[in-house]
Amino acid sequence: HTIMTSNSETANLCGLNRKDFQTTINGKKTDLYILRNRKGYEVAISNYGGAICAIMVPDKDGNVANVVQGFDSIKSLMETNEIYRSTLIGRYGNRICKGKFTLNGKEYQLALNDGPNHLHGGNKGYNMRVWDARQMGPRSLALNYTSPYGEEGFSGEVKLTVEFTFTDDNELVIEYLATTNKKTIICLTHHAFFSLAGIANPTPTIEDQICQINADFYLPIDNTSIPTGEILKVEGTPFDFRQPKAFGLEINADNEQIKNGSGYDHNYVLNKKEEGELSFAAKVVEPKSGRSLEVYTTEPGIQLYTANFCNGAVGQHGATFPKRSAVCLECQHFPDSPNRPYFPSVILRPTEQYKQKTIYKFGVEK
Repeated sequence: HTIMTSNSETANLCGLNRKDFQTTINGKKTDLYILRNRKGYEVAISNYGGAICAIMVPDKDGNVANVVQGFDSIKSLMETNEIYRSTLIGRYGNRICKGKFTLNGKEYQLALNDGPNHLHGGNKGYNMRVWDARQMGPRSLALNYTSPYGEEGFSGEVKLTVEFTFTDDNELVIEYLATTNKKTIICLTHHAFFSLAGIANPTPTIEDQICQINADFYLPIDNTSIPTGEILKVEGTPFDFRQPKAFGLEINADNEQIKNGSGYDHNYVLNKKEEGELSFAAKVVEPKSGRSLEVYTTEPGIQLYTANFCNGAVGQHGATFPKRSAVCLECQHFPDSPNRPYFPSVILRPTEQYKQKTIYKFGVEK
C-alpha cells in the first residue's frame, strides 16, 4: 500500500525539515534531499558528508519507521561525537597501520586519528566535506567533490561522484566513480548505521537480529584493530555467518578476535566468482518487525561492525543510539591494503577509473 504524501516542505514521511539542514560552510550551501519512490517510501540525504538522515520503509504490518541512525539538523550532524554515523567515507575507508604507506618509493604519513592508526580518511575526511549536489528527479541524487592534492596527506587530486538512487523495489543503490591526476590510493564506502527495528529512545539492540554473510574467510585483527595479515576460515569460529544466525549468539564469545573488536568489527572476504562482479554479500532480518536488508556489492570485502563503541548519543527526534543498537555493513576493499601487497589493490592511476556499486535492499519477511 502506498502512503499519501503532500508536497509541502515539511510533509515528509521522515518528519525532517529541509530548512534545518540549510546553511553555508566555506561558501558552500548545505541542504537535505529527499528521494521518494513510487510506493511513497523515502530516503533523506544531506550533502554534508553524504549523510543518510532517514530511510523510511515498512515492516510486515505496513508500519513505516526510520531504519538508519541519523540526525535532524545540520547543527547536530556537525556537532556529533560519532562523526562517521551514516556518512560517506574517504579517501581511505577503514584503517591503515600507523598511518604509513609507500607509493612510488615515497613514504606517506597520514593522521593518526584512531589510537596508533589512521581511520576513515583522517581528521577531516569526506564525511565532513560539503559535496556539490544535484537531484535528478524524485529518486536520484548525485554528489560531487574534488579532493585536492595533499588533502589529509594523500597524493593526487581526486574527482569523485557518488550517485544515490532509491528504486521502487526499496533498493538504495549507491554508485561511486573517481579519477585521479596522480597515482594514489582510494577506498570509498558508506558507513550507514542500520537499525531495522526503527530508531527510538532507546534504539533497540541488534543482538536478536539474524545475519547471513556470503564469506568463507575473514581478516583477524590485532588489539589495535589492524589486520594481522592472515586470511582465516570462518568455519568453527564466531565469525561464521554462512548460515543465518543471531548476532547475539556469539557476540560476547570468549574469543580473542571478538575481544579485539569488542564484538564484531571485522572485514569479511566476500565469495566471488570473478573480481568486481555485483553479487550477494549479506542479509539481516529483524524478527519482530519482519524487516530485512540485503546487501549486494562489487567490492571484495565487507566490514561488519556492530556499533560496539557507541555510547547513547542523541539523534533524530530525540532517538538515542546506545552500544550495539545498529549494524554497519560497509562494502569496501580490505583495511591496511596499502601495506599488504597480496590484498586486492587500492591503487588508482591517472589512466584508470575507480568504480563501485553497492545495493541496500529493504524488504519484509512475513
